[in-house]
Amino acid sequence: MSSVSPNITGVPRAVQDALRANWKLFLFQGTVMIILGIIAVAVPAIATVAIDIYVGWLFLLSGIVGLFAIFSTGNVSTFLWTLVTAILSLVVGALLIWKPAEGALSLTFVLTALFIMEGIFQTVSSFTYRNLIPSSWGWMLASGISDLLLAAIIIWAWPNSAQWTLGLLVGINLITSGVAVVTIAMAGRDG
Repeated sequence: MSSVSPNITGVPRAVQDALRANWKLFLFQGTVMIILGIIAVAVPAIATVAIDIYVGWLFLLSGIVGLFAIFSTGNVSTFLWTLVTAILSLVVGALLIWKPAEGALSLTFVLTALFIMEGIFQTVSSFTYRNLIPSSWGWMLASGISDLLLAAIIIWAWPNSAQWTLGLLVGINLITSGVAVVTIAMAGRDG
């Protein structure tokens, strides 16, 4: 049995080249994230409902596509699990769209898991890339730490503030992540 040893010596250089070539795209992405974050922070209750409805539509469309794929195969009985998943996606999507306030509780719980994972990933990545992008690794670290703090706020305020927490926290997350992307874009421009 042989082991595979990937060649990662060229990865930092490839990242620098990609940042240098696409810094304007990263700058645009970060700016849009910051603007959307400011809007969400300014009107968190509306942002919460909008996020809930958006996720509802994603589930609903996923269920429709899943049903179409299952019935296109011609042998539905062999895809029972896929059928159940597609129907569940349809039901969850419809419920989130129909009753967004109630859906905010479950989405707030899922968002907590997302912020924890993203916070850990960004924190670890910031230390991994601190020599590669020394001018902006601190922003990546700050973004990761803020994601972990946001998760702690969700857990602390649960469930009373779920009606506005989702919009507010997503807004803050968008702002901090947007600043991190903008600083990385500027490092790519200067690099």
